[in-house]
Amino acid sequence: MRGFLFICAFLFAGFGSFAQSDQLAKNFLEKGEYEKALKTYQELAKENPGNPVFFYGMVAAYQQLEDFKAAEDLLREKLQNTANNPNILIEIGHNFELQDKLEMAGKFYEEALSVIEARPNYAYGIARGFEKYNLLDYAARSYERGMILSPDRNYNLQLARIYGEQGKIEEMFQSYLDLIDADPKFFEIANREFARYITEDGESEPNTIFRKLVLKKMQNNPSILYNEMLSWLFVQQKEFSKAFAQEKAIYKRQEPGLMDAGGLQAILNLAVIAKNEGDKAAAKEIVEYVIEETPSETTVLQGRQFLMNLKSEMADASNLKEVDDEYREILNEFGYDLKTFLLQIDYAKFLAFKMDDPTRAEEILKQLVEKTESNFQKAIAKMALADILVLQEKFNEALIYFSQVQHLVKNNELAQSARFKVAKTSYYKGDFAWAKTQLDILKSSTSQLIANDAMELSLLIEDNSIEDSTQVALKKYARADLLAFQERNQEAIDILSEILLNHKGESIEDEALLKQAKLYTAEGDFRKAEANYLKIIEFFGDDILADNATYFLAELYAHQLELPEKAKQYYEQIIFNFADSIYFVEARKSFRRLRGDAIE
Repeated sequence: MRGFLFICAFLFAGFGSFAQSDQLAKNFLEKGEYEKALKTYQELAKENPGNPVFFYGMVAAYQQLEDFKAAEDLLREKLQNTANNPNILIEIGHNFELQDKLEMAGKFYEEALSVIEARPNYAYGIARGFEKYNLLDYAARSYERGMILSPDRNYNLQLARIYGEQGKIEEMFQSYLDLIDADPKFFEIANREFARYITEDGESEPNTIFRKLVLKKMQNNPSILYNEMLSWLFVQQKEFSKAFAQEKAIYKRQEPGLMDAGGLQAILNLAVIAKNEGDKAAAKEIVEYVIEETPSETTVLQGRQFLMNLKSEMADASNLKEVDDEYREILNEFGYDLKTFLLQIDYAKFLAFKMDDPTRAEEILKQLVEKTESNFQKAIAKMALADILVLQEKFNEALIYFSQVQHLVKNNELAQSARFKVAKTSYYKGDFAWAKTQLDILKSSTSQLIANDAMELSLLIEDNSIEDSTQVALKKYARADLLAFQERNQEAIDILSEILLNHKGESIEDEALLKQAKLYTAEGDFRKAEANYLKIIEFFGDDILADNATYFLAELYAHQLELPEKAKQYYEQIIFNFADSIYFVEARKSFRRLRGDAIE
């Protein structure tokens, strides 16, 4: 037994020694100490001549020392001893390529490829050997030939990736689609790759090629999978009505028992995406279809609430009464109980912010608080109630409700949102010191959005309290901010104009320009918004809001003013001048999309 343990200890010590020496040789190679690396690998190879790591380590060291003859001799000797191993042929070819002897390199690469004719099962290994040196054309030919000679083998995944690297977009898409044909479970993997090339531009080359290939596949095999692909494509292109047509086709082809289980929910999800992207007409059409199709009362209610939310957002003085009547009609039909909890929350907000009837809104919300036993629902209702109290400038009462929300849902993001609103309300009422105390706590919020908002407001208060101890300009700005919350945009714009006139040169100036630009955009006055952003970039280009102005200006050019070249110019400025900006990732995506790049 002791002898056995001794042998084990000896063997493990030996393995440890080999591992340490191998790492030492690698370190020498990485540091450029090639002679030391060669000597170490030679010593290791003597003790273990069959180890490929040591063998290729010697070859690499010789090549780094530009002793290509010695490397070739080693490789040829290995070739003779391994019955014409095709990967050794690739290594010899690479050795010639390092010497710029491309014709000789090509001969050995072709010889390696020819092995596939007699041994198709070698195709994968040979292709990987070529990929090692980024010889993508040869690697693709290896996979292609292997699949022809052995139809049972599927290298479409490997080929698709190679074609993508080569810029062969059509071949890449075709390989992925063939792969999905053979095994639908690859759809998710392929879809992630498609997203790298597909852009919002439906006329771009990748989008056009992909659409044609999918349609061709659909003609030969009318699988639901191809409808899903087309729906996904149209969503990327923001053509939601076309995506809806595909989702309807998918829904109608489902088995009767499954039709309402997932199909209509997928269609509702599409409506949400369309609404968030600003295509409210498509969102309305989609939800109306769901309401018509579903046998579920819950889904009908969900759909009608969605439509009312759309109508409320788009309502103006001419149709407010009509929207109000429709809210009442739905609530009378479904009842003022917890089943319509979220619809009642929406209605209360509509009454307060659109109909100027906060009293009725408060009644609805207080009744909901009494009816529900759920702390989460109580928190939602109290949060809405507090917002309505802020709307009426009943700040102290609002603060009580926000604080209650924090206690009701302590570990929920809603509690952090309530704490931010406590700070914002204190800021509205001019209690800047207390607001900043709360904001500084929220800078480490788990919600990145709340943390960013907290940091921005904290900096605003700090920057505009140092040079002006009376905080005159800050109080005016907070008033404008409150008016914007109350949807009194023109009054807010006027106060900001007053700040820009009377507090020129103070630290509040760039904040006022930015806030006013956003309000101009909301009011559809895009040229005035553009002028404000350009002023910030020109006069405050080194200050903290420069990246905000640059990004928002790019967005304005891209979406409202439809000037893609100018948009591209300002997205590019974010990429090169503001690498640490929170807008960096989105700016890079938008820039690449406008340039027509494949999106990573």
